[in-house]
Formats: sequence, structure tokens, C-alpha cells
Amino acid sequence: MTVRWSGHTGASSYKITATPKNSPEPSVFAQFSGSTVMGSVNSLSPNTVYRMRVEAMDNAVNVLSSAETEETTAPEVPFIHQAYSKHSDSITVEFSVVSGATSYIIRAENDDGFFSESLVNTSPGTVVGLLPYTQYTLSVMSVNTGGRSQPSLPLNARTVLVAPDLFSSSPSSGMIVIEWNPLDHAVLYSLVMTMEGSDMRVRLNTSETNLNFTNLQPGTTYSIKANAWDPDGNQGDEITIYQITRPPVPGDVQVQLTLGRSIDLAVYWQIVRGADVYTAVSSTGQNCSSNLDTFCVISPLSCSQNHSITVTAQNEAGPSDPSSPQDLLTFPCPPELVWIEEPTTGNCSVTWNKVQWVDHYIAYVKRDDGLEEQCNTTGTTCYFQCICGYSYLSTVFAYNLAGTSPPGQIVNYTTIPCCPDNLSVSLISTETLEISWSSVRGAELYETIAADGSEWIHCNDTAPVCALSDLTCDSLYSVVVRPCSETQGCNKTCSAHTRRTAPCAPVILNVTQVNSSTVEVFWMATNTEANYTVIAMGLSQLLTCSSSSTSCYISVSCGSTYDVSAYATTTAGQSLPSYSIPLETGPCCPETLSVDQVTQSMTNITWSAATGARSYITSLTSPRGHARCHTMDTHCLLGCITCGTSYNVSLEAFSITGHKSECSYHGFSASACCPSSVRLYRMDNNTLRVYWRSSPGLYNYTADLHGTRSNYSCSATNGAHGCDISEILCGEVYTVVVAPLTQEGSKVTYCPRRLYSVSCSGNTVGMVIYRGRRSVD
Repeated sequence: MTVRWSGHTGASSYKITATPKNSPEPSVFAQFSGSTVMGSVNSLSPNTVYRMRVEAMDNAVNVLSSAETEETTAPEVPFIHQAYSKHSDSITVEFSVVSGATSYIIRAENDDGFFSESLVNTSPGTVVGLLPYTQYTLSVMSVNTGGRSQPSLPLNARTVLVAPDLFSSSPSSGMIVIEWNPLDHAVLYSLVMTMEGSDMRVRLNTSETNLNFTNLQPGTTYSIKANAWDPDGNQGDEITIYQITRPPVPGDVQVQLTLGRSIDLAVYWQIVRGADVYTAVSSTGQNCSSNLDTFCVISPLSCSQNHSITVTAQNEAGPSDPSSPQDLLTFPCPPELVWIEEPTTGNCSVTWNKVQWVDHYIAYVKRDDGLEEQCNTTGTTCYFQCICGYSYLSTVFAYNLAGTSPPGQIVNYTTIPCCPDNLSVSLISTETLEISWSSVRGAELYETIAADGSEWIHCNDTAPVCALSDLTCDSLYSVVVRPCSETQGCNKTCSAHTRRTAPCAPVILNVTQVNSSTVEVFWMATNTEANYTVIAMGLSQLLTCSSSSTSCYISVSCGSTYDVSAYATTTAGQSLPSYSIPLETGPCCPETLSVDQVTQSMTNITWSAATGARSYITSLTSPRGHARCHTMDTHCLLGCITCGTSYNVSLEAFSITGHKSECSYHGFSASACCPSSVRLYRMDNNTLRVYWRSSPGLYNYTADLHGTRSNYSCSATNGAHGCDISEILCGEVYTVVVAPLTQEGSKVTYCPRRLYSVSCSGNTVGMVIYRGRRSVD
């Protein structure tokens, strides 16, 4: 017995004394050093109550302190009679029962280090949790309140083989196949088959790992027991499984269509043994199943199907063989793809894809005004007449012995809109065309295109009128109106109409004044076959000229201002006017002009006012010299005139802007020069001779003598230098004037006067005395 205590201070040793409580046997003691706190006492009697006393002693063996307790010793060691294994995970041990033992511990060990202790109440006892076909060393210990005894003498025993792990199946209604994995150390396998509800048993032994049981009842459950044998002839664990065979083939299978909201396929059969569920399978892949009923319904059915129906019965082992097939044809499908084409204008066709199990087709075509027609054919195309601007609806039905197909795809085809009638192309401005037409059926939009070879202009509108602006002037446009629909696009077969735009406006390049009454207008023209009209707009008059070339002449009034513009005219219309160019003509020439010689070297020129003139330059020109004056008046005094000279008379009129008109008039001839060296000589018979020195030339002269009482004159022609005056009254002072005559015969009035005194000598003329010159009055 082992005792444990707490240490005591100062103790040098401890003494344990074990004294039997109810036995006369002597006490037993043992002594330990002062550093020990646990010790055992041997040689005690089994299953006996002892008083255990521990004393702490010093070096003088004096007891310093003590303590006591009572404990019972373990029972006697049991004896193993035998050990055997009935299961692969346990060994049963039979041993002797000892007095005072309350329980027993069975210890199991093996060479792989396994160790376990199992508590049992009596013999025999079983150790579990062991490995199959493994040798163990077994021993037994008895147990009471005092503890456990020493192990008994060991005994070796081996566990039996584990049961094979069976896999069963029924590949057919009369056969079951059993398979298992091989077991180590197994030399033989035993299998026993028993049919449920019968005493018939079949026992087979084999060293293989599979076994087939044939000629069995279909749809019947069998139990299969199996165990393995080791080389020592020990039977291993036993396993029992249950396997049912597949059911037999269902008989009397019938199929028929059921009518309701939808068309279904009902399949009927007879019940067979061992079936849990029945499945009807169609060749289309559809199926239906039933557990209790003798029919099932395949739904929904599809069109154009040729069903081949078989029925199989099934349980947990698998399905039976299929029944004999039953055939059924369903109504046809409508064509999946239907389309309408218009290979040529006005000729349409409706075409569809081919459908299986169809005898013939009927195609229906309905126009949007209600007209309907149909076509019966075995092919996949029907033809019909189609008119532009209409919509057509078409559907196709398929037929076979089972009936007609459901309504199929409805296709809509709209023919292209018709080309419009009453199309009119009008030129509403120089570069704008207005196109109008009658509305056409089916047109959702009108596309108007105008092309002149270099540009395209589009106009899209829903109204039957369109204005194309910003066109090129003097261009021939081809105008096409295309009605369009959303489905068919635009009708590209419509005829074109041609219309030329108004001519381009000419550009005036220059205006040149040819003379005082005529201007020539030049312009740049880009039109073909156009006539041009030039307009000169004055304050009070409108002047025009026309030409098909690039210039024309306009007769204008002098002294006027004009706005000059031009426009072109063709058969298409009239262009816009060109930009205006201002034109100012030269001032008018004075209608009258007169030249008066005031003195021998000075003339006075006068003229009438000229329209548009602000200033004038008047000129007298001759080979012997010229004279001119610049004035804003209508008269001018010119000096330095040479007498006896012919002059050209001209006048230049200037406007306020500097425009000039040159005016020419009849020439002016200055009168002959006044004679010089005028002398008065006394002649016989009271006659006086007037003498002068004249200018070269055959001029005519007149000599006048003016006295207080009488006047006298005489003439000389063809350049003569003197003339005589008879019967002169003496005693007078005479004023003598000798003047040339003009071409018109008038007398020049500006020649100088001379005074002479004529004295009397008796009754006759006496002395003639020169008294000097006298100013002109």
C-alpha cells in the first residue's frame, strides 16, 4: 500500500506502520528519509483493512508529529481460463472470480504499441475497439475500494475477419450481381440468398470477389448474407443486405390524344410486380411518370412530331426493359420562317421554310384595303400580284392527317410607294425651285433631289411640296421626287424633271462715255444664250439698251447722273439686277455762244447757261496765237486778239465733280486792223483826200469826217489806201475816222479818231492842220 504525506519541519525521517484492523496479523512498517513525502509498505494481506500511521522523527528518533488513516488492500489476482473472438473488433475473456473484488479490468496490448483497459463487473468480459484479424495479449486485474490487483498471467488471442463490404445490383429482372472488395487473410467467402416470403435458400462458397444469382423472380426482394473465413477456419463477421430485382416489362401499352385547353398524349399500361414508378418515354425526348396510376400524360405536345412511345417500370434496382413502341403523329407546325419578296415590280411571292410531316400548305394574303386571296400548294412558295403603295399581310397554315397547324407567323410587307403624279417644278425666285406633286399612297416621307452635275441638293418633307433654295444660277437641274416608306425606303424608279434656274446676274465691269450723248456699258457674263438689258436710271428719265454680247450703247443726256445696272434674261426667267454703278455724264454745251470784238485786240464772248456745268474755259485759237479764260460766269472778256485773224472758238464745260465736255462753235474772224498814218490832204476844187496805211489784204474801208456843220464820208475797196471827199466846207474842225468794213459790211467802231482843222482861203479850202487824236465816245 502506498501512502503520501506532507513534510514536517525539522523531521529527519518518517516511519510508516501498517496494522491490520480486523486481523491478528502483525504490523508491518517501513522507514524513509526526511526528504521523502511518499512511500509504500509491502507484504500486506490482500483485501484487508489496515490502519496506516505516519510519524515524523528527528535525529534522536523522537516523534515530532504523526497522522493516521484507514485503507483496504487490493483483492487477489484473478486467473484467465480462455479468450476468444466472435467479432472482428472485440475479444471475450473468461476468468476466475476473486473474493472482495467489486469489478475487474481487462488489459489488451499488441506489438504495435496498442494498449487499452476495459472495466467489467464479472466474468466473462469483452474488450471492444480492436482491429480485425489482429493478435492481442490479454490480462485481468481485480478491483475494490483499495485499488487494483496485479495483472493476471497473460493470454494471447486473435480477432476474427471483418465482414466483406457487399455491393449488389440487378442488371436485369431475373438476375442479382454481388461484388465485394477482397479481404486480407480471407481464404473463403460464404453467401446465403433467401427470397422474401419464402423458405428457399441458396448457399454458395467462393474464393472470388463476385457472384451472380440468376433465374430469379422479377420485382422480388432477396436477402443476402455473407462472411469470410481465415486460414485457421474461423468464421468472420456476418453481413446481411437486401436487393430487389428489376420489375418485368409493362404490358398492353396504349396511346391516345386527349382534348382540352391543350392537346396532350395519354399513355396507358398494366401494373407489374415490384414496380415503384412507371415512365413513358417518347422518341422526341418527352416523358411522363406515375407511381400509383396506370397512365400518365405527356404534355405539352409539339407540332410536327412523330411520337414512338415506350413504357418502362422502375424500382430501386433500376428500370425494366422498354415495352413495344406505340406510334402517334401530331398536327403539323406552322412554318417558322415566312417572308414576302418582290423579285420584279408588281410581282410578289410569299415563301416559307419546309415543315416535317406536312401534306400541303395554304397561304393567305390580305391587302390593307380588305382584298384577300389564298394559295394551296405542296411547295414552299406562292405568287401574287402586288401594287405599289399597299401593305400586305400573309400567314401560312400546314396540314396533315392529324389536322391543321396552329396560326403561324404573320408577316407584313409594304410595297414601295408609287411615283407621284402631277409633279410641277416652278422657279419662284432666281435661285429657288418650288416642287409640288400629288400625295401618293403609302408614302411617309418625300425625298426631293436636285442635281446639276456638280452638286446634289436634298429636301426631305412629309408634305407634297418642297422648296430647293440656294441653287446655282443658270444651271439645268434634274429634279426627282422619291416617295419613301419606313419599311421599303425610297422609290428610285421615278422619272426626273428638268428645270433651269434663272440666269446669273451680270457684273458691270466699266462704263465708258463715248461722246457727250453716248456711253458704252461693259459687263461680264457667265450665262449661256442670255440677253442682257442695261438700265440707266436718272432723276427724270429711264434709259435702256440690250445685247446678247457683253456691251451695249446708251444715249444719255448731258449734265445728268444715272444709276447703271444690268440684268440677264433667258427662257428660264430673269436674273437679279447687278450691283449699280453711278454714272455722271459731262455737262451740256451752251446752246448759244457769241463773240463780239470790243476793241481791235479785245473780244467779249457770251454764252447761254449749260446744264450740269459749274465752270467754263473759253478759248480762241489761231496759228498766230490764242487766248482763253476760265470763269464760272456765262461771259468772258478776251484780250490780245490779233486783228485780221481767223480764230477757232471752243468752250470746255466742267461739272462740279470735274467731268468735262468740249464744245466747238463757228470760227471767229477778227476784223481788219484799223488803218494807221491817217492823213488829210487838201486837193483842188475844195476836195480833201483821206489817206491811210492799211493792213495787207483786200479790205474795204470807209472814211468819215464829222464837223459841226456838216458830215462827209468816202469809201475805198480792195485794199485801197485812200479816198476823196469833194465840196468840203472849210472853216471847220473835222473828226476823221477811217475804219475797215466787216465781212457783213458793217463798220468797225473802235478805230481811233483824229481832229483836223480845215481853214478857208477865200471861198476855197485853205490849210489843213492836224489837231490830234480824239478818244472814242
